[in-house]
Parts: sequence; C-alpha cells; structure tokens
Amino acid sequence: MDWQPDEQGLQQVLQLLKDSQSPNTATQRIVQDKLKQLNQFPDFNNYLIFVLTRLKSEDEPTRSLSGLILKNNVKAHYQSFPPPVADFIKQECLNNIGDASSLIRATIGILITTIASKGELQMWPELLPQLCNLLNSEDYNTCEGAFGALQKICEDSSELLDSDALNRPLNVMIPKFLQFFKHCSPKIRSHAIACVNQFIMDRAQALMDNIDTFIEHLFALAVDDDPEVRKNVCRALVMLLEVRIDRLIPHMHSIIQYMLQRTQDHDENVALEACEFWLTLAEQPICKEVLASHLVQLIPILVNGMKYSEIDIILLKGDVEEDEAVPDSEQDIKPRFHKSRTVTLPHEAERPDGSEDAEDDDDDDALSDWNLRKCSAAALDVLANVFREELLPHLLPLLKGLLFHPEWVVKESGILVLGAIAEGCMQGMVPYLPELIPHLIQCLSDKKALVRSIACWTLSRYAHWVVSQPPDMHLKPLMTELLKRILDGNKRVQEAACSAFATLEEEACTELVPYLSYILDTLVFAFGKYQHKNLLILYDAIGTLADSVGHHLNQPEYIQKLMPPLIQKWNELKDEDKDLFPLLECLSSVATALQSGFLPYCEPVYQRCVTLVQKTLAQAMMYTQHPEQYEAPDKDFMIVALDLLSGLAEGLGGHVEQLVARSNIMTLLFQCMQDSMPEVRQSSFALLGDLTKACFIHVKPCIAEFMPILGTNLNPEFISVCNNATWAIGEICMQMGAEMQPYVQMVLNNLVEIINRPNTPKTLLENTAITIGRLGYVCPQEVAPMLQQFIRPWCTSLRNIRDNEEKDSAFRGICMMIGVNPGGVVQDFIFFCDAVASWVSPKDDLRDMFYKILHGFKDQVGEENWQQFSEQFPPLLKERLAAFYGVSVCVIIAGVAGERAASRSRRALVEGG
Repeated sequence: MDWQPDEQGLQQVLQLLKDSQSPNTATQRIVQDKLKQLNQFPDFNNYLIFVLTRLKSEDEPTRSLSGLILKNNVKAHYQSFPPPVADFIKQECLNNIGDASSLIRATIGILITTIASKGELQMWPELLPQLCNLLNSEDYNTCEGAFGALQKICEDSSELLDSDALNRPLNVMIPKFLQFFKHCSPKIRSHAIACVNQFIMDRAQALMDNIDTFIEHLFALAVDDDPEVRKNVCRALVMLLEVRIDRLIPHMHSIIQYMLQRTQDHDENVALEACEFWLTLAEQPICKEVLASHLVQLIPILVNGMKYSEIDIILLKGDVEEDEAVPDSEQDIKPRFHKSRTVTLPHEAERPDGSEDAEDDDDDDALSDWNLRKCSAAALDVLANVFREELLPHLLPLLKGLLFHPEWVVKESGILVLGAIAEGCMQGMVPYLPELIPHLIQCLSDKKALVRSIACWTLSRYAHWVVSQPPDMHLKPLMTELLKRILDGNKRVQEAACSAFATLEEEACTELVPYLSYILDTLVFAFGKYQHKNLLILYDAIGTLADSVGHHLNQPEYIQKLMPPLIQKWNELKDEDKDLFPLLECLSSVATALQSGFLPYCEPVYQRCVTLVQKTLAQAMMYTQHPEQYEAPDKDFMIVALDLLSGLAEGLGGHVEQLVARSNIMTLLFQCMQDSMPEVRQSSFALLGDLTKACFIHVKPCIAEFMPILGTNLNPEFISVCNNATWAIGEICMQMGAEMQPYVQMVLNNLVEIINRPNTPKTLLENTAITIGRLGYVCPQEVAPMLQQFIRPWCTSLRNIRDNEEKDSAFRGICMMIGVNPGGVVQDFIFFCDAVASWVSPKDDLRDMFYKILHGFKDQVGEENWQQFSEQFPPLLKERLAAFYGVSVCVIIAGVAGERAASRSRRALVEGG
C-alpha cells in the first residue's frame, strides 16, 4: 500500500520548512538541531518527498526546499535508508518529473541525480529506460523534466554511461538525443545538445559512431533563434576542434565564418562560448594555415570584445575613484597557497624564471568571473604567440585610434591590447616602444582609475625591454610613476601598481640599488595606507625587492626603514592567522638578503617559527589519534615556518648556531622529515641542507637517524622532495668528509638510477650530479667502481651551470674517481672533455687536476691515436682545450680509423692506468 503521512507529523515538517526560511540565526540554529533529531526517524525522508511531489497546495519555495533537504540527506545517509523508504522516494521522483512547476521539476532532477551518484545507477535499472521513454511524452513538462534529469546524469556520470558495468546505455541514448535536435521547443533542443556535449571530450564510442550525424545536426542549428541553443552549438564546436578536428577540417572555412559572427552575438554568453574557439584553435597545428586569411576580420572583433561592458563597469565600481579608506570585504581576498622552497643552481645567462608569469595575465583580478573581455584578451595573447609579427599589420592601424581615443573605455581597451600582444609580438613592437612607453607612463596619471590600473599591468609586460635601455631613459620615469601609483587613492590601482612593481624588480635586479632609499620610503608608507587585501601584495613586493637586490639591502639606513613596520605586523598577527603566510615568505627573503643585518630581529622570529612547527606537529598527532575530536591541522603554517627558518639559516650563516642550540629544532625536523605530506618533507630537507651549511655541529649527532630517511626520499615520483633530499645529502657529504663512508651505499644506487632516468627535470639532474660528485670527493674508493654507469649523464648535466662552489666540489670528486678507476671514463672521454671545457675560470689546483687527466690520456694513447680520437670534437671544444690546457688538436681526416683509435685508446688507458 502507498505510504501516507501522519497529519500531525506533516504539520510539524511544514512548520520546520517555514522556519528554515527565516533570516534569524537563532531560529536557524533551532532548525538545524531539529533536523538532526528528525533524521533519526527514517520515514522523515518520506515526509520530505511527500511535500515535494504531492503537496501542490504549498508554495513552490517550501516544496523545493523540502527536496533540497532530502537531497542533503541522500548525500549523507542514503546507504542507511530502509529499502521501502528508498523505493518510495525513487517512485515519487519518476512519477512527478513532469510537475507543472519548472522549479519543482529541476529540484526532482537534482534529487534523481544525487541518488544516481550514490552508486545507484546500477541498482536502479529502470531509471534510464524510463527517463528515455518519458522523452516521447506528448506533455511538454514531462519531456522537459525528463531531459533536465538526464542532462544532470550525463554531467555527473558520463564515464559510467559508456561502460560495460551498465551495458553501455549510451548506444541507445545518443541516437535518441540526436532526434531531439529538431524539436519545436528551444529548451528541449538545448537540453539535447547539452546531453551529447558531455561525451565529446571523452570520445565516447557511441558518439564517435554517430559523429557525422551529430555535426550535420549542429550545422542545421547554427542559426537557431534561441541563445541557449546557439551557446551549446558553439560549445560543441569548440570541443570537437580539440578531439575531432579531422571531421571539422573540410568545413573549416564556414565554421570560422560562423564563429566570427557568433563572437559578436548580442547575447554575451553566446559570444563568450564562441570566443573560446579562437583560444582552442590557436593550440592546433593547423591554426596558422586556416586562420591567416581571416585575421583581417578576426582582429577587430577581438579588440572590440576587450572593451569593458557596462555591467563590468558597474561590478568593478568603475565610477569610484577613491576607495582606499573602504575596508575590504573578506570574500574579496583569495586564499593564498605557499609554494614550498626548492633548492636550485644558478645557470648561464640567468633571467627571472617566467613560470610564475601566468598570474600576471589576470588584469582585472576582482572580477574573477571569466568574461568576454578576458577571453578576447587571452585569445589575442595566444594568437600573438602563433602569428608573431604577422599580426601587427592588422593591429597597428587600430591601436593608434584606440590609445589616443577621447573615451576612456576605448582608450583603456587599447592599453589592454598592447599588453596582450607584448609576449608574442615583442620583436615587432620594439621600433614603436620608444614612443609608446612614455605615452603609457603618462597614462599612469590618467584621471580614471581603471585606465591607471591597466597601464600598470601593460607596462609590466614590457618591463624586460625597459630594463634593457639606458636607465635614465625609461626605467627611472617608470619607477617614479609606479611608486606614485603604489600610493594611489584607489585600491585597484594600488594592487596593479604593486604587482607591476614586483615584475619590474625581478627584471631590473641590482639596477634598482641607486633608488633603494626612495623605493623603501614608498613601500613602508604603503603599510600605513593599505587595506587587508593589498597588504598581502605589498609583502610580495617587498620580498621580491629583497630577492632582487640581495645583500645591497644590508645597510643600516635601509634596515631602519624596513624592519620596524614588518616586525610590527609580525607581532600583531596571531599564530593561526593565514596572513602569516605572505609575511613569513616576505621575511624569509628579507632575512636571506640582510644576512647579519637581520641579527637584531632574528630571535623572536626564530622562536615563533619553531613554535609554529611544534604546534602543527602536536595538532597533527592529536588528529591522528582522535580524528573525531580534533580537526586536521593546516600544515601550510609548518611549511612556511620551515622555509623561513631556511631563510634565516642561509642569511645568518654561523650566527644561527646559538638559536639552534637553545631550541629543539633537530627533534622537530626529524618528525617533519617523515611527514606524510610531500611539501612538508620538501621544506624539511631544504632546512636540513641550510643548517648543515650554517651549523653542522648540531646536525652531526643526528646523521645516523637522518641518512636512511634521506635515502628513502630519493624517489623521483615527488620531484621537489627528491631534489631537496639530494641537495641535502650533497651538503652533508662536504661536512662529513671520509666519515660519510658508512652511508654511501644507502644513497648511491638511487642517485645513479635518477641520473640515468629519461625525462628527469634539469634541476634534479644537476643536483643529482653535484651530489654524486661530492660523494665521490669524500669517498672516492666507494663511488668510483660505478663511474661508467653515470659519467656520461653526469657530464652533460653539469656543462651548463655557472662556475660555483658546488660545481667545484663535484668536479674535484669526478677527478678523484677517475684517479681510482680510469677505465670508467674511457668510453665517454669526449663528454668529460666537453664538461671540463665548460669551466670559465676553475681554481688553479682544479685546473691542474684537469690538465693531468687530459695529458695523461693523450700520453697513454699516443699522438696519432689522440689526433684521430680528438677529430670527433666540435671546433669550439678543440679551441678551448688547446687554449686552456695546451692539448693540441690537429685536424686530420679520421673516418673509420677514429673509432679503431678510440677503442685502442680505451685499452691503453686501462692497461696503463
């Protein structure tokens, strides 16, 4: 018999639903408690479905709310529903999917999908056939309700629908959906395309079998009157471009013409979907070939799309010029994630790493919703990278009109265009920059805040060029104006200026030293002026300044300006405040730059970091033991604290010894090194390496416990963890000397395996090579027998790094190992010669070592064999060896004799060595 509610119980549930719509928080709390109590009774869920599906006399919001509470219960407790309750809910859903109210239909659709997602698609075999059957209903509401539910199931369970577990229902569903592309109702047409679209990216077999019909139907809907249908057609074509471009190529000309129209669609959602097409096309190899002839139409459309719409300006409060005194609302502040410390080596011709540039493309951060302006700008950016200078003839005539336009919205879009093409068209833009950069610097004092902020961003995109010119020409005026903007009355401008200045700092590095006093005055003044959100960006600008000018910051006058406000903020923040992250990161850079200048401030900073690590470890332990009582800790606090301790150890060097002596950091480090979270281990190993360099006296007693942990972390699955562990082992070698011997076998095999792995990242290869060299330096007898297994990748990894202490110790190690096992290098001697030639100025005794090995090899094999062997050398290598080591290399045609000579020389060196 059908379940029926008890009248009193029903009234109680209805009252609860009414109360839960009250804005009063006390009432809300009572409702939550009551819900918890009622959830003890399984048939409470029957009441909820009854209100949703049968109580048509009630208002729609109450009925819908009943369904949403039921959905939450299904999510949390569905496994414990008694079978009669579950069956009643399922039956009611299917019987009422065609409710007259679209809100109720949608709620039932959500409920069906939630039940299906609880692993119930297999347990509810009649669901899909019944929904597909209901699509044939004459009643519009039933058809639309069933389609709404199917669309949600397709979104949530696309893979399952194409699997054997369900007997591949897609084979029936896809052809069925395709029939509805021609339905008279736009809503149904839209549902049908949206359902099929869910299966494009996974290349579902059922769709691939019907791909031509699908594309044909899409083309037929191209000029549909309904914007939702057009949007779904555009979305389908964008995805097909990615997965089945072969099917689109024959029609590419007309698809591009269609997308040009749709990118200008009067409905912004359609225009946005269409604009994605250009972003996706730019990634395809055929882009240049198919798009070149259409650029003349496309470029003006994209440029036009880059103007702020009226709604953008309202959302951005574009008419508000001064808002610096308005406190930030907390939801404006994006969560920040700390990037753990990775130890890297300096390289030739090093430039700031561009990997973090991805963030700076976000020119209007607060409006983080993806919109037509952002999409058009991104499309222009990627197309500039494809077409390079060929884009400029289409752009430059437009740019002139935009940049000097009397309407600020148009002028602003022109500045954005200039920023968007900076990366791709830089070479072609160079002739125009001497005129454009001063104009942009002038725009920094425009009366409209949105013009000032975009000018900051665009100038930052050209910072590399600015810095390459004589400093008085553009760098000085740009820096002066940007610093004024850092103190702008508008928060958006402050933010843009601070970010742009950080980019300029990275590019200019020590060029900024003459202006440090003025820069610090401005940044410190901003401390007193900024609201919460921009304060976090200011920390970043100060940290970047410290990274860029390094020890030049260590002047009493600068320290006096910078440290008091930083320490004041440090004292104001509580241990559990996430604002500590950016401040700790900033202090880490400052401590490294100031070196001994940080001494007066180091004790409280050091103590607090140790406390943060200790608190987090204690909380983690409590959570592991009693997960029901305690919350899991946010380990970022510990990671950032470990990284700041690294900064202190690196900056203060031996001065950190007393701080370490008075704390339990080594015990804490032992725990952190074994943490389950890779980022914690990564930062621990960085700190271990820095403490090894700064105060080995405290590390040495722990080596027996630490080395096995380091050995097990030589696992390239976690690249950064492996990298830092490798580096730390190398630093420990240099301090341990011959006492390293008992630990060599714990780490050597893993290191040799890593250096021979294909596709190992450059940084890890270099650190591994350095560490193998250092191990060989302190324990040559133990490492040399494996020389042949690593010498070639060892030489190729280290030929590109600059001369420095680490490279020096590694090469001494390799020379000592060659002394022990000369046969190990013979086969790859040309690589050794190349690596030796990469030195610009080795120390005299190291140069002697190289000299002896090169001449020893030459003497052993004899003049003729040497000449034939060295014939394989590239000309530059021959020149360097002759110039630096007096190894004469005549030019003889060697041919096959070269290989014979090389094999004889291998024998001779082994026999003679």
